[in-house]
Amino acid sequence: MSTKTVPEPEPHVLAVDDSIVDRTVISRLLRSSKYRVTTVDSGKRALEVLSLDRNVHMIITDYCMPEMTGFDLLKRVKESAELKEIPVVLMSSENSPTRIRRCLEEGAEDFLIKPVRPSDVSRLCNRVMK
Repeated sequence: MSTKTVPEPEPHVLAVDDSIVDRTVISRLLRSSKYRVTTVDSGKRALEVLSLDRNVHMIITDYCMPEMTGFDLLKRVKESAELKEIPVVLMSSENSPTRIRRCLEEGAEDFLIKPVRPSDVSRLCNRVMK
């Protein structure tokens, strides 16, 4: 009688960015690190996905987006009883210490400066997906 080990499901990451180029880059980096990735182009769409799929292990979002910024999305996630445990990572091409500090104070897991590099992703994987 052999016992089969069930493979661990791939961690699911929700990537949010209004730029198709940045969504593609982050998606490829995450997939190469064995993540299942869902990409959306706005904070509003991210909230829709989160309302349908509670099995998201991490959210990685751009800071500057129209309608709802990544900071707004972070606040909505952290204020929600159902979602607040999901780690949120923000990204921006602007290295603004004030903005970074504000995001971390609101509960962001990390803040990455674009362009996101493979080393950023592996650091996140080690820290967030323990």
